[in-house]
Amino acid sequence: MWDIALLVLLSLFLFLRLRRILPRTFTKIKDDYRQVQRRYNTLLSEGAKLKENNVILEKKAEEIVTIYNITKEICQSLDENKVFEYFREEINRHLSVSECKFLKHDADLAQYKDHSILPLYINKTPIGYLVTSQIRGDEKDKFHILSQQFLLGIKRALLYQKIQELAIRDSLTQVFSRRYLLERLGEELERSKKFKYNFSFLMVDVDYFKEFNDRYGHLVGDAILREVTNVIKENIRQIDLVGRYGGEEFSVILTETGEEQARYAAERIREAIAEKIVRIYDEQLKVTISIGISIFPDNGDTVLSLIDSADKALYRSKEAGRNKVTLAQGKK
Repeated sequence: MWDIALLVLLSLFLFLRLRRILPRTFTKIKDDYRQVQRRYNTLLSEGAKLKENNVILEKKAEEIVTIYNITKEICQSLDENKVFEYFREEINRHLSVSECKFLKHDADLAQYKDHSILPLYINKTPIGYLVTSQIRGDEKDKFHILSQQFLLGIKRALLYQKIQELAIRDSLTQVFSRRYLLERLGEELERSKKFKYNFSFLMVDVDYFKEFNDRYGHLVGDAILREVTNVIKENIRQIDLVGRYGGEEFSVILTETGEEQARYAAERIREAIAEKIVRIYDEQLKVTISIGISIFPDNGDTVLSLIDSADKALYRSKEAGRNKVTLAQGKK
C-alpha cells in the first residue's frame, strides 16, 4: 500500500514539474522555430537577389564577350577608312551614340568641345582621336573596349601600309624600287598600246659617283643620291614615276610624252642638278647627271627593248663627256 502511495506522490510531483517546465520549453521551441523561419525567408530573399544579380552579370559578360568578338569584323579590312566604317557600325549597334568620327592627330579639336574625345596611340605615337557625342556613364566601359578593338584594326592597317611601302620603296631615296617601277612600266606599256599613246623612259646616272664615294665616303654618296632624287621629283609631273634602278642609276617614266617633251623634261632635270650646290655635312659639291631617253613605240615596244634603248642612249651621253641628254636611235 505504501508503494502505491509513493508512486502516486511521484507521479504528482512529475506532473507538477512538467506543468512548470513544458510551457517554457514550448515557448522556446516556438521562438526558435520563428527565428529559423525568418532566417529561411531571409536566405530565400538573398538567393533570389543573387539569382537576379547572376542573370545581370551573365548578360553583361555576354555583351563584353560579344564586343571583344567584333575584333574580327573590325579587322577584316586593311584599309583605314573601311576599318573605321566597321567600327562605327558596331558603335551604332552596341551604344546610344549619335555621332562618331576618327580624326588625324593634327586635327583641330576646338569645334568638338562638347564631345567625348579619346586620344589613340601606337607605341606612344599619337595617330588620331575618336570623337563622339557625349557617352552615357553606363556605356563608357563598352566604348573603351570597342575603341581598343578599333585601335587593333588601325594598327594592323598601318602596319600593312608600312610593309607595302617597304616593298615598293627604296629605303635610301624613298622613290619606287626597281621591281615596282618595272611593274608600272609594264602597265604603262599595255595602256599605251591600248590607247595608242606615246610615253618616254629615262635612264639617269650620277656622273663620277664612284669618285665621290672614294673621296668623301659612302655617307656623302648616300646624301648625293637623296639630293639627286629630290631634284628629279621636283622637276617631273605628279603623273610621272621615278624609281631607283640600281646603285647610282634612276629611271623615270614620263606618261603620254613624246620625243620633244621628253627631251625638254630631261634637260630641265639635268640643268636643275648641274646648277645646284649640294651641301652635305661640311662639303659643298657640284654634281651632274647623264640621261638616256627611249620613246614608245619608236625605240621599243617591250619593257626590255625600251630599257635597252635608254641604256644605250645613256652610254652615249657618258661617252660624249657626261652631263648630257641623249635620245635613243633607231626603231625596235
